[in-house]
Amino acid sequence: MAPQRDQKLVVETISIGSLRFDPQNPRQHSARQIGQIARSIESFGFNVPVLVDRDNKVLAGHGRVQALQRLGRSEAPVIRLEHLTPARGPT
Repeated sequence: MAPQRDQKLVVETISIGSLRFDPQNPRQHSARQIGQIARSIESFGFNVPVLVDRDNKVLAGHGRVQALQRLGRSEAPVIRLEHLTPARGPT
């Protein structure tokens, strides 16, 4: 599939329960880091949406989702990257 250079990014709000964590995610966040992210969200708001694929698998933003869960939130802002294949996923 050829890249879509003019693709517009759309921020959606979806249920955290519908998100699937990637078990192959190389970044692991400690409880301390999750707490720091949660405090940042409380202070400054949620400013960087989570990146997900067409099946709601988290591509980037695992720590942010865990912080939202810690804060008792039920929804997360996401950007859906449907044009990526496993070989061309985010870096």
